Amino acid sequence: MRVGVPKEVKIHEYRVGLVPGSVRELVLHGHEVVVESGAGAAIGFPDAAYIEAGARIAPDAATVFDQAELIVKVKEPQPFEWARLKPHHVLFTYLHLAPDPAQTKGLMDSGCAAIAYETVTDAQGGLPLLAPMSEVAGRMAIQVGARCLEKEAGGAGILLSGVPGVPPGRVVIIGGGVVGSNAARIANGMRANVTVLDRSARVLQALDIEFNGLVDTVFATRDAVERAVLDADLVIGAVLVPGAAAPRLVARETVARMRPGSVMVDVAIDQGGCFETSRPTTHAEPTYVVDGVVHYCVTNMPGAVARTSAVALNNATLPFTLQIADKGWRRAAAENEHLAAGVNVQAGGVAHPAVAAALGLPHSPLGA
Repeated sequence: MRVGVPKEVKIHEYRVGLVPGSVRELVLHGHEVVVESGAGAAIGFPDAAYIEAGARIAPDAATVFDQAELIVKVKEPQPFEWARLKPHHVLFTYLHLAPDPAQTKGLMDSGCAAIAYETVTDAQGGLPLLAPMSEVAGRMAIQVGARCLEKEAGGAGILLSGVPGVPPGRVVIIGGGVVGSNAARIANGMRANVTVLDRSARVLQALDIEFNGLVDTVFATRDAVERAVLDADLVIGAVLVPGAAAPRLVARETVARMRPGSVMVDVAIDQGGCFETSRPTTHAEPTYVVDGVVHYCVTNMPGAVARTSAVALNNATLPFTLQIADKGWRRAAAENEHLAAGVNVQAGGVAHPAVAAALGLPHSPLGA
């Protein structure tokens, strides 16, 4: 199969769909790989590294789309990329379609098969292609939140760790999954006062054991979330419903009652956000203020640490990329139910039930 890697085009997105090591594996499997010139240059993967791995360099993205069957990206395609997709294409990337009807329609109209990293599953019920970026985003959430709490960044001027004689900052994390647990590890390591809220007693118990009681765990009722948020210096939104839009867990009225200079980091923004006051931002302009509260809602947070993120993502995606290339997407999905769960759009229909439900579209299951 001919595999194509275009350069990412979102603002300040420097990750790349395939790093040279992954290209070499595909070539060893007998596939041809065409990479847009400069696709990995910003993170230390020059064209020469791709050539050495066995790839062919294309002068532009249009050439990649014209020549490839399988397109491997990182972020969702932009409108001008939808127009380049054809029925013979397989797109393998993050899509986050539930809050994005325009992109969904663009993919449906193209006739391509679109497989989303974020809905591929594993035998343990996890999301293995979302997990590495969730780990990065969770750890980054505390890093960027601490920066936003600095006075010149619009925050209240609070040091999360505190100092002797001054108490540490209060961090509230809504959701104890991969994002939330990684955020808790960094916040706890910084000696902040940390509270994690979740609706799963199993998750709360695991966190209590991991942190030996040093992190407070609270069952996430609406009342508990509201009280915790109003007492927080930094709030991390870390909830996820696979394939569906994120639930709005913090009301606009609650934000208005928070202390001025507090910070909210919405890691769920890719799925629409879990704060009512959230709206997508970019690395170019990452924050805005509502009722005195600083909001950080960047939709591609891991792009800020692009080299680490690209390698971590490839570690997870490569086995699935090889399956698609070796067998074709239909056979690969038929033989691997976890890959099949990643198929969001195919033949002009929505194949993932949660995406269809979120957008009010008919569900067209695979094989129907």
